[in-house]
Amino acid sequence: MIEDKILVWKFNRGNKDAFRRIYEKYKDDLLGLAVTLLRDRSIAEDVVHDTFVSFAGTVGAFRLSGTLKGYFSTCVANLARDRNRLKAGQNTELDETKETDTNSNGPLDYAIECEQFGQINKLLARLPYEQREVIVLHLHQEMRFREIAEALGVSINTIQSRYRYGLNKLRSKLNNVVTK
Repeated sequence: MIEDKILVWKFNRGNKDAFRRIYEKYKDDLLGLAVTLLRDRSIAEDVVHDTFVSFAGTVGAFRLSGTLKGYFSTCVANLARDRNRLKAGQNTELDETKETDTNSNGPLDYAIECEQFGQINKLLARLPYEQREVIVLHLHQEMRFREIAEALGVSINTIQSRYRYGLNKLRSKLNNVVTK
């Protein structure tokens, strides 16, 4: 957090290395978030690019309230929501954004973990956008419910309900996959 405040301070003074460092620090997480929300890697890349272009336009005037990761996550989620509205009705599958970290002992364990990762992503993609968005922001981006509520402009109770309903649907879908 202190590193982010220093980077923002340098960024506001026109330091290009600070902007590059911020980009390098957050681009992969934001791309993963965008792919999960949009289910289309090329559109997700555009959303992340647009987020950083918009951020670059605030040089000298950017004020950080909260965390930089939370700020970028909110920007990506908002742009993803806008893009989803534009492409409503299309149902594409999730692209895998990066290799899964693994503690496996061999190729068989790794293959099983990759298969499980793919199944979870497919099931997550079937959730309603609002529920998927809250689950990803909370679990993947580590945002608190209050932060998500403020970012999305809804009550914390609504966020908690979306999270709970989304997890229940995921649990139900996973149970159906396991019993088949």
